[in-house]
Amino acid sequence: MRSVVSRSAEFRNGNGSAHGLDAVSLAIIEQLQEDGRRPYSAIGKAVGLSEAAVRQRVQKLLDQGVMQIVAVTDPLTVGFRRQAMVGVRVEGDIESVAEALTAMSECEYVVVTAGSFDLMVEVVCEDDDHLLDVITKRIRTLPGVRSTESFVYLKLKKQTYMWGTR
Repeated sequence: MRSVVSRSAEFRNGNGSAHGLDAVSLAIIEQLQEDGRRPYSAIGKAVGLSEAAVRQRVQKLLDQGVMQIVAVTDPLTVGFRRQAMVGVRVEGDIESVAEALTAMSECEYVVVTAGSFDLMVEVVCEDDDHLLDVITKRIRTLPGVRSTESFVYLKLKKQTYMWGTR
């Protein structure tokens, strides 16, 4: 298990900095992305602030929903042997289908998309039978779901959370 900080998507202005975040806040986020358990005193030394000032900035970033600090596990090591991305085509109200998918514990990632799918959903399951059940009995039976296409993960080659400040 590792600790990671993620930052919500923000538009960048012409000089490359995220709107609403100064260079110090971005530097704090980078420090926490490297190690979500890094002491505030060490972060303060790296970014030129006191420990108390770092603590206040981090709390503000958390309160504003700019970032969250979470433990990220490897699904295989905690009993989830099957992951898949499921493309979903919807007839009618996309938002109601997205909300229903968001409520499913197996759906870790739900995004409204443009293109051949209306929604992309990352599903984490215990095994193939569990995945089959989620897709056929829960996702495909939702009102408004026209069709699905599944992309089963065979091997995860890269997963990072460092994109937030580049």
